[in-house]
Amino acid sequence: MNSVYDVCVIGGGASGLAAAIYIKQKEREISVAVLERLPRIGKKLIITGNGRCNITNTDESLSHYHGQNPGFAEYALKKYSNTEIENFFNNLGVIFVSDETGRVYPSSLQASSVVDALRFTCDSLGVNTFVNCMVTDVTFGDTYTLKTEKGSFRAKNIVFAAGLFSGGVRLGCDGSILRLLKSKGEKSTVVTPAIVQINTETDIVRSLKGIKVNATAAMIINGKPFRSEKGEVLFCDYGLSGPPILQIARAVEREKGEKTVSLDLLPDSSTDEIISVLSSFKRTLHYRNLDEYLSGLLNKRLGQAVIKAAGLKLSSNVGGLSKNDIVKISSLIKNFRIKALSTTGFENSQVTAGGLCTNGFDNKTMMSKLRKGMYAIGEILDIDGDCGGYNLHFAFSSAFCAADSIVKEYKNDKA
Repeated sequence: MNSVYDVCVIGGGASGLAAAIYIKQKEREISVAVLERLPRIGKKLIITGNGRCNITNTDESLSHYHGQNPGFAEYALKKYSNTEIENFFNNLGVIFVSDETGRVYPSSLQASSVVDALRFTCDSLGVNTFVNCMVTDVTFGDTYTLKTEKGSFRAKNIVFAAGLFSGGVRLGCDGSILRLLKSKGEKSTVVTPAIVQINTETDIVRSLKGIKVNATAAMIINGKPFRSEKGEVLFCDYGLSGPPILQIARAVEREKGEKTVSLDLLPDSSTDEIISVLSSFKRTLHYRNLDEYLSGLLNKRLGQAVIKAAGLKLSSNVGGLSKNDIVKISSLIKNFRIKALSTTGFENSQVTAGGLCTNGFDNKTMMSKLRKGMYAIGEILDIDGDCGGYNLHFAFSSAFCAADSIVKEYKNDKA
């Protein structure tokens, strides 16, 4: 096969499919091919948001984005706000709903409905989709030649919409396109897992496996607070999980120094308030052993872990606690520290931090500053967002910017 198209999109995920659709919606005469290495398109998209597909967020602050230059994303995010993304999907038959935190989902609460809408629309607009079609090489020139497992494709415009490493090979994410582009001289930043669980020292967490607690989790680096998030934290045999942990985990493999996760186990109470309550407990529960001392405040096993961390015996009597003991227990409840060792890796991560250096691309068009007609969108760029729909928002907004540029260039050439 040696096929010629106006546009070849490498990657049949969220950004790639959105770009293909947007191009064809604006100009039906443009021929578009999507090259997907897996047997089906949208496989990674279908598992996002725990299968519900958290598409965007009502909070559009740039502070939710990261990279060497997060400001690169600002133009795309503002031009294609969550309202614009909602309008795009409404026209594909997908209606949005949002929850109390601002996270936006399809009304069906099924990611499959989003994938189907993109897939059916691609078919109806005449986008040619090739699956089991891995790109193995690219030749640059006035037109681009892509070597694949299904032969060669030539196009005036190529859009790199491939994922990086998150989800691993099962989702077609092994970083092969990034490696290919680096071999051709494109520059990239360090890549690490983000929105991922944390491996910790296990002497504490193994005994607490399965316990969930509403807490504030803070990443402490070299003794200094780096970032904190509030929500449900899950203790696992390997370490910690839950939304706050996923948010702060980005720093584990990107920042230098000793990392510790500090858990505020009663975030809505001050240390003084806890001291007051525990002093009252000493008086009223003086006959109990310490293994039951905190059962009215925390999960029983978690309370016992705090008592042990304070250097006290569970078999000791509550009435024997000193003022210093109560202060120490209260401090541990507000600052329960567990040493962070690593993340659980790319295969368990939802996002890859890092990617192609954004200073090599135009932030309004997503086109390479050195290679006319070459675009990069979505995760392959060094832009990653927090958990909550931010990464998909950038995937779509960057796709629309690239699509706009391609249509504009096409019309200028025809004029």
